[in-house]
Amino acid sequence: MAERISDAEHAVMEVLWEASPLTAQDVAERVDPARDWSANTVKTLLGRLLGKAVIAHEQDGRRYLYRPLVARDDYVAGESQRLIDRLFGGRLMPFVAHLAERDELTARDIAEIEAILKELKA
Repeated sequence: MAERISDAEHAVMEVLWEASPLTAQDVAERVDPARDWSANTVKTLLGRLLGKAVIAHEQDGRRYLYRPLVARDDYVAGESQRLIDRLFGGRLMPFVAHLAERDELTARDIAEIEAILKELKA
């Protein structure tokens, strides 16, 4: 994915990742109501996402059905790597250390990390 998506576009993508294909109206109804977006706002965001080639649409009568072209897991992996590259020189350990030093890791988080590391060692 060459072009990054904005926070607003991401909200639309989350709806499409959850269920698709959807019409623009369907998306507008499923976006967090706190955003208070009109159907036109959602259509604008869908247009931007089409331009970035992260979603596709097909005509269904007089309406369009939208679906993601990028899997959520792939998007999360790319964004995670960009964050680590930008803030931690591409190294994961300084990121984890930063979280640990700021008491951002719960006991449950630590147990999950230990379990992952045990699996990786096996």
